[in-house]
Amino acid sequence: MSLSIKRVLIIDVMHPSIFQMLEQIGVEADYRPTIKPAEVPDVLPDFDGLIVRSKMRITAATIAKAVKLKFVARAGAGVDNIDEQALQNKNIALIAANEGNRQAVGEFAVGALLSMMRNISAADKQVRQKVWLREENRGEEVSGRTIGVIGYGNMGQSFARVLSGFGCRILAYDRFAPEKVQAPVVNVSLEELQQEADVVSLHIPYIASNLNFANDTFFNSFKKPIWFINTSRGDVTDLSGLVKHLETGKVKGAALDVLENEKLQTLTEQQARDFDYLASADNVVLTPHIAGWTHESYVKINEVMVEKITRLMQNF
Repeated sequence: MSLSIKRVLIIDVMHPSIFQMLEQIGVEADYRPTIKPAEVPDVLPDFDGLIVRSKMRITAATIAKAVKLKFVARAGAGVDNIDEQALQNKNIALIAANEGNRQAVGEFAVGALLSMMRNISAADKQVRQKVWLREENRGEEVSGRTIGVIGYGNMGQSFARVLSGFGCRILAYDRFAPEKVQAPVVNVSLEELQQEADVVSLHIPYIASNLNFANDTFFNSFKKPIWFINTSRGDVTDLSGLVKHLETGKVKGAALDVLENEKLQTLTEQQARDFDYLASADNVVLTPHIAGWTHESYVKINEVMVEKITRLMQNF
């Protein structure tokens, strides 16, 4: 039995390839990237599907009147802006396109690691100011290091795959799906990872139990000083805890593509203090949530979504 999906509402800016892809499977796209979040619930009754990026949270109230809705698709990685239970209660499928930007995230995380360990960002700033310091910028090699990957879904696996040519040992901890960890990557507990890792990279989703996952206790539990990378969600890292351990040297450097509050003009006093420290530290790399943000991933995300919509239509 097949599922009939005729009209889909798109409420965020998307790569234009989405229209032809949907047309090829017989689905009409109504593209309204300027629609206001408050207007969405009233127009949803006319649609079989909803595609969203980050414009708004999709809650029970959003879909209350959506009598025809068969799916909600998130054009990106992570579904923390979607109430999964609300969708399940109405038998609405949730589609995520995590596979679409996994290569981009894996490559970016390795690039961030190299930037930290080889002082690339700091040295670049110095040379632009006509400061030429070779010895002061002597870096460290990734080869021979033990890399700890926390969260081994699409993004964690991609990071490990891109790292595979660097001659390093890779450990992975995934509390939900440890069976995903396959040789040559070594499946370990969090405690084992904290005993052995030189580098730690977070690839975990934001869920309630992951709020401030990387906190003072987390960093204090590492046996060796570490390099720290977060390309997942800002809320999983307690920045005050991170700053404390950057100050003591327990964290040798940090690369943060995400922050707990990415609206930098609305920081609380504590957030502002933490941010000011991070922004002034030469051993910190800060980027504006771009790990998965490439020209290629922009199209791949569409390909993954449409493939999953097709599968939903065929396998209902």
